[in-house]
Amino acid sequence: MRKFLFSMLFFCVGCTQIPNNVKPVQNFELNRYLGKWYEVARLDHSFEHGLSKVTAEYALNNNGSVQVINRGYSEKDKKWKEAIGVAYFMGPPDQGLLKVSFFRPFYGTYAIFELDHDNYQYALISGPDHSYLWLLSRSPSLSPTVKDFLLQKAKQAGFDTQDLIFVAQ
Repeated sequence: MRKFLFSMLFFCVGCTQIPNNVKPVQNFELNRYLGKWYEVARLDHSFEHGLSKVTAEYALNNNGSVQVINRGYSEKDKKWKEAIGVAYFMGPPDQGLLKVSFFRPFYGTYAIFELDHDNYQYALISGPDHSYLWLLSRSPSLSPTVKDFLLQKAKQAGFDTQDLIFVAQ
């Protein structure tokens, strides 16, 4: 657990820029985004390496910030790993651009650059550069059509989609 949390620190150190070709979504509604999301795919990093059954849960705190709970199962260690953080909007609250911290005062970019605006059923998330990418869904899997659409969007934004890990849920 300590290694998982320590690794999250490196994600968060002063990384609040946005990658080229990534434009946060507009008309974002936080209340519709709150709740549980499944990680369908990701670009791998040490803080998530080897994890399956990865989820992210978002809840509104009393002060207007967002509680973030990331969980994943380590088959190697035969246990669940969890990181609890906090997120704040980096601009207007109707723009999908937040900064998230698992080790304050260090923050990392959380840029929602594709979103199912109708039903909030899928999202593409970027970190501070093109080495951070997550495909999230309200269900453990995506239809092939939606998955292909999101992969194309990520590729157009400059992400190396061939390196994606598709998470066993």
